[in-house]
Amino acid sequence: MAENQEQEENEQNISGESESTESLKKTLEEINDKYVRLYAEFENYKKFTARNKEEQLKYANESIMKDLLTVVDHLELALQHSNDKKTLKSLSEWVELTLKELKTVLEKYGLVSIDASGKPFDPLIHHAITQVESKEANENTVVKELRKGYKYKDRVIRATLVGVAKKPSPTEDVVSDGS
Repeated sequence: MAENQEQEENEQNISGESESTESLKKTLEEINDKYVRLYAEFENYKKFTARNKEEQLKYANESIMKDLLTVVDHLELALQHSNDKKTLKSLSEWVELTLKELKTVLEKYGLVSIDASGKPFDPLIHHAITQVESKEANENTVVKELRKGYKYKDRVIRATLVGVAKKPSPTEDVVSDGS
């Protein structure tokens, strides 16, 4: 009898463990299903954000392009009237107006010219391509601006090409004194 009782208890334990195992398997399947769905949603989200970012980059300059169309219109209109000799003076005025409008549009978006003349030479914003002897200007002062430089927001996108003052050579002074 004791053996029968032990056997019944073992069978009950086994059936309890079997039910427990089935319950754990079901829970594991549910968790795995949730994981697979969540992973798929995350992958779809990554693809969506990548496409969205790509589209934003593609059309990032759309507003500046729209604003530049006014400048294009002015230039086209100037070219249409350039054949008439009476309009040479007005063509010059059109070009000035167009340049002014273009600069306004560029400044609106953060592009500004670098003012160099008379300023101390700064290698971060100036590119010296010549030295000019000068008695009036201090040494290493910009005395000649050969091409405008520009900053976009806080970053230099093109350095100003400049001529920088240097002291006159002493040999020229001696020659000029002796004449």
